[in-house]
Amino acid sequence: MPQMMPINWIMLFMYFILIFMTFNMMNYYIFNKKLNKKKKNIMNKNFNWKW
Repeated sequence: MPQMMPINWIMLFMYFILIFMTFNMMNYYIFNKKLNKKKKNIMNKNFNWKW
């Protein structure tokens, strides 16, 4: 059976870090977008304060 192309450990580590950072950034922006929608809905409500 043919072997895969050898990848040294540093390149493998760099690929892992790159993929890890990409998924973290995607998760952050998706979650942040959902939070902003909730905050806008809360801020748009009128509060009637009775002092």
